[in-house]
Amino acid sequence: MKNLTTLTAALLMVLSFSAFAADESNNQKLNMNYALKTYMDAVTHGKISGLSEILDTDVKFTNTRGNKIINYNKSEILRSFNDNQNIAQNCSTDYRVMELNSTITIVKVVMKYEEFSKISYVSMANTTKGWKITNVSSSYL
Repeated sequence: MKNLTTLTAALLMVLSFSAFAADESNNQKLNMNYALKTYMDAVTHGKISGLSEILDTDVKFTNTRGNKIINYNKSEILRSFNDNQNIAQNCSTDYRVMELNSTITIVKVVMKYEEFSKISYVSMANTTKGWKITNVSSSYL
């Protein structure tokens, strides 16, 4: 009986450690830095793994080109990223957090090409499912 109790206790310890490891991986995907890194990898390097999960279902992408404003929804932008998967942009990319609190974050992302720059303002919200990108507004200079 003592062996059964010891074996049961050891098994419960192994299972609980495994559960904590799985929770840690999920918690990492819920944080703001993961969402920002995933977005930056997608726009700069064409690495789209995890992109869909960090975009809110109602995310809106807006591109301003001169007097023309073009809007995209989640499925349209995912299709575009998928078409450009694994294609690295010939630019340097940098970002700056403009606003940060426990519920929202606004990040300015600058992609500098040889002849122009793409400036994007990325809005993120802390939801019950982790940090999600809710809006990206871009213009070209």
